[in-house]
Amino acid sequence: MAEFRGVSDFRDLEVWRWCRDLRRDIETFCERLPRKEQTRLVDQMVRASRSVTANVAEGFGRFHYLETVQSCRMARGSLSELLDHLVVASDMPVKQFRGTSRRVKRSTNEPVNR
Repeated sequence: MAEFRGVSDFRDLEVWRWCRDLRRDIETFCERLPRKEQTRLVDQMVRASRSVTANVAEGFGRFHYLETVQSCRMARGSLSELLDHLVVASDMPVKQFRGTSRRVKRSTNEPVNR
């Protein structure tokens, strides 16, 4: 495949690299969720985060730009799904998390007093 603006592979895409970092962060976060969530929330979160990078990569491999756009829309949908799973996790009581003693606000790193 020919190189275009320094991009010869989907791994050269900044969005793919960002989503890869997000996927790794999600996997690290999931290690702190309760064991009972391993077959519920964790599996869904990991699948959604993997779907994002997979859809970006698939879109890069498509020949027609409309197919690429459709793959990016699917990736965006997976990101929305992942966001909802994170909201579900944030609604869980703090005592259920392993290795943490407090809940953190979404927009800052300040503890939430509850």
